[in-house]
Amino acid sequence: MKRFQIVTEADARVLDYGSSIVLASGGHVTPLAADTLRSRRISVVRESGGDDADLVPVSPVRTVAIAGDHSSLTLKAALVAHLRGRGIAAHDLGTNGSDPVDYPDTAAAAARQVARREADAAIVIDGAGLGSTIAANKVPGVRAAMCLNQTLARYAREHNGANVLALGATLVSIDEARAVVDTFLDTPMREPRYIRRLAKIRDLEQRPPG
Repeated sequence: MKRFQIVTEADARVLDYGSSIVLASGGHVTPLAADTLRSRRISVVRESGGDDADLVPVSPVRTVAIAGDHSSLTLKAALVAHLRGRGIAAHDLGTNGSDPVDYPDTAAAAARQVARREADAAIVIDGAGLGSTIAANKVPGVRAAMCLNQTLARYAREHNGANVLALGATLVSIDEARAVVDTFLDTPMREPRYIRRLAKIRDLEQRPPG
């Protein structure tokens, strides 16, 4: 099997359909390459090594990407101000107008910043938060969780290593959302057993269906 330190889209396109490759310890598959590997049913075998620690959400969080659809305007503006008030850099990716926009676009914009390590975490918002959760989770390397309260936010981070928080603008008040955001961002993930489970999630993400 061919061994890669990094797999790009160009690499993935020329691999044999249904073949297997080895990804070196600490190696990386680009998001576009991951899509091509899945479509070509190519299996990725990861070398064992100390790279599982890279799966742990960044803590402390210093930069947050935040995006939402047209239903998010009031809540998003309040959270951007809250984050900046805490000294956290907030990348406001929109939308900032009342014209309808599609939640897959806004959620993906924020999620991709986390996947590219341009942000330590992300917040995605739509009316109920569910659509943005689904969309964000399609970005390789992203683990998005929709949280209605602080308990879910703590579990999402500590147990599930979530790096994207989804919120429903119609389901939480601004004060509730601030509390959820603070819990999400301030909860670290340390337990080795939880990190081991993230590695299994990563492997599912890379494995072709079937």
